[in-house]
Amino acid sequence: MKILEPLIFDLSAEGRTAVSLPVCDVPKEAVETLVPPAYLRVQEPELPQVSEIDAVRHFTRLSTFNHGVDSGFYPLGSCTMKYNPKVNEALARLSGFATIHPYQPENLTQGALQLMAELQDDLAEIAGMDAFTLQPAAGAHGEMTGILIIRAYHEHRKDSKRTKVIVPDSAHGTNPATAAMAGFEIVQVPSNERGGVNLEELRKVANDEVAALMLTNPNTLGLFDENITEIAKIIHDVGGLVYYDGANLNAIMGIARPGDMGFDVVHFNLHKTFATPHGGGGPGSGPVGVKEFLAPFLPKPVVKKQADGTFTMDYERPLSIGRVRSFYANFGVLVKAYSYIRSLGGEGLREASENAVLNANFLMQVLKEHYYVPYDRVCMHEFIITPKNLKEYGVHTLDIAKRLLDYGYHPPTIYFPLIVEEAMMIEPTETESVETLTQFAEALIKIAEEARTDVELVKNAPHTTLITRLDETGAARHPNIRWRKA
Repeated sequence: MKILEPLIFDLSAEGRTAVSLPVCDVPKEAVETLVPPAYLRVQEPELPQVSEIDAVRHFTRLSTFNHGVDSGFYPLGSCTMKYNPKVNEALARLSGFATIHPYQPENLTQGALQLMAELQDDLAEIAGMDAFTLQPAAGAHGEMTGILIIRAYHEHRKDSKRTKVIVPDSAHGTNPATAAMAGFEIVQVPSNERGGVNLEELRKVANDEVAALMLTNPNTLGLFDENITEIAKIIHDVGGLVYYDGANLNAIMGIARPGDMGFDVVHFNLHKTFATPHGGGGPGSGPVGVKEFLAPFLPKPVVKKQADGTFTMDYERPLSIGRVRSFYANFGVLVKAYSYIRSLGGEGLREASENAVLNANFLMQVLKEHYYVPYDRVCMHEFIITPKNLKEYGVHTLDIAKRLLDYGYHPPTIYFPLIVEEAMMIEPTETESVETLTQFAEALIKIAEEARTDVELVKNAPHTTLITRLDETGAARHPNIRWRKA
């Protein structure tokens, strides 16, 4: 490992400071009275002593080491790291939205409530659902909300024997985790040779103990399940419900609707599909939509339009699962998603999906001549390749991902989904040009050639980054994330 830049502690010199603070005017006796002694420092923190310009330059320099969608191609499969139009950011920063307080009286927040009500309706139309809640703060949070709604539905019907949730082996890892957290037993079903749910195996486990089936379509392999309506029928025939993980909606938005496929509950990732920033810990948003018979169980409150045309928060929902978060939602994210939907319209949303699918199939066709494609069929918005054909040279997926860094690209998702050995999951999104995709493909093709002619170059990559190849196992087992004075 090499470090080319000095740490801010290396710039420290006794007596330098970046701030000028007034003398504390709180008497020491008062501090000791207000704060328990156990929480008071006995010595000064060991912070670097640097000037303001050194501090500014240090953190500005660090920011240039980060990779973001604004600085480069970000083909992170299953996470839809697409470009976020700046107009959405500007609209979310309008003072009427940015400075609003979530607990302001309703008569002072009618514009915000109207936006939320219209966004609920827009999402319902896109999903083929009848009602939506905007409360969930992320995709996994939306999953939990949806599964709690399903549980509440069965409990309301006094159908207590439904203790199982079926999850395909190609599912996102949050699906079984969510169902388990909600108190359900997980039943896994395998994929068939086409990458879809194995119907024969599904029928074996579908019975009156099943509360729900959780899946996304297209699935994590980037493949649309050709038997989706039959899958829904199998579950409905035994009294279960069908849950749609909306993480991959970017492939079908404006083209097909989960509700029309037979799904009863859906969550959307606004921070993936509807072009609001994704990553860095948030904020996100995972609204949940349901069919009419499940609407009474939605979290309260929901925005409701009254007869006089004004908007209010509806708390009178006796069957509701209750709140799933404080306040009402990550409102700024809702504004961006609303702006995205309204600026594109129905035709624009459809075109975005069509371009996402076109870009993925273009890349897959180019790369299949140089890498192994486990499911060689038309993909949707993402696809899987592996270096299986390079195995004899001792090259692994991690090596290829590290070498991509030398070419200036963020690597795709690797080693997921778990059912494909050495998987690389690539999602180009609709916002990338054919020139960008071609350059990315050329980098991967060159790496494949390097694996054959100079394997050590690939296995020791990256070479041009600030920090070179790490001992990732050691770093995970013995993380060193805190500076300590020598």
